Amino acid sequence: MTACAIETTTDGGGAVRPARLTITANGAYAARLTGTGDALYAERWTLDGPEPYAVPLPLDQPEEAHAQLLPLADGRVLIGRRVDGLRHTFSLLYPTGPGTGQLPLGAVEAAELTLLPPSPDGICGYAMCVGADTTTIWLVAGGAFGPEQVAEVKGRCTGGVWLDRTGRMLALDRCLDGGPVKAVAVDLERGGEVTPLLQITAESDDRLLLADPDSGLLLIGSDAPSPGHERLGWGVLGSLLPIRFPDCLRLDDVAVTPFAVQPGQVLLPETCSVALRIDAAGGSWVGMWQPAGRRTHQLAAPAGWLAGAGVWTQEGVLRLPYATQDTPCGLAGLTVPPEPVAVEVTIAPPEQRVCRPVPLQQAPLADRKAAG
Repeated sequence: MTACAIETTTDGGGAVRPARLTITANGAYAARLTGTGDALYAERWTLDGPEPYAVPLPLDQPEEAHAQLLPLADGRVLIGRRVDGLRHTFSLLYPTGPGTGQLPLGAVEAAELTLLPPSPDGICGYAMCVGADTTTIWLVAGGAFGPEQVAEVKGRCTGGVWLDRTGRMLALDRCLDGGPVKAVAVDLERGGEVTPLLQITAESDDRLLLADPDSGLLLIGSDAPSPGHERLGWGVLGSLLPIRFPDCLRLDDVAVTPFAVQPGQVLLPETCSVALRIDAAGGSWVGMWQPAGRRTHQLAAPAGWLAGAGVWTQEGVLRLPYATQDTPCGLAGLTVPPEPVAVEVTIAPPEQRVCRPVPLQQAPLADRKAAG
């Protein structure tokens, strides 16, 4: 399964807004902060059993609203808390008998700190600290001796997308010296070695929103087609083909954010189904789209959908978590409606799988007619 744990929509200051529910990379567990009023506590969801169920993880004191949660593949939940403004502490929460166990992991001193999406290995937890002109990546869970700095990247970074299934290659959206935003790949096993990943034009803001390691499909946000207005496009990791910006992904008066990609489509990016969160003044609903198609299907979300969270099965079922008064922990399944039109474009798979990111530098914009 493939899941997206962080919305890529940003607020006015460019900070990434965390989703209400964070799901592990394998789709087995999820975690959220819940409760009534100020009485907040962590809650873990189990999603891979016959029926989903939730386990509350309260402690003696309620959690602050800005606490960050990250589920691990063993069922424990990493929690990050801000203490005294510049200090961030980390602990692992787990159910133990009738109560909640807590294992302190240490602390990081930083003005700004964001937990990154769950690592594909399911074991490690990473955090990103943004400074005045540098960004550091910390291993805050899964290390041997507490929090450990594993990378330092020049510039201010946002986002955070894993490019492989080992948790080695991480894509960040970097602003360097006040210039445009460009996605870069960071190798966490080589001391944070940085490789350019997206550069559609020299002046455009090019961000990576989602990536699927199986197919190589990339979902991209860029203002290259319309300066000053971000468009949603797609490309293929390691391909020299241009980035495409389909008109069917450009919907009027709504915000469109991809949040999950169908896994298991090895070397077939055009067949991957992509789940979209569609936000308007009246609420949020679900979109489904495939690169090979010419339209975006818009579907009603289940009542109580934890908007921005969901996982695909390899068989093409989108599982959406929801919580209502009658069903405090539920999963609804949606499938892609049949495509009534002919295939938009066919892309031949590459002859050889490229394991490391190949920069999509100076990729020309696709012809509008070909892109749909």
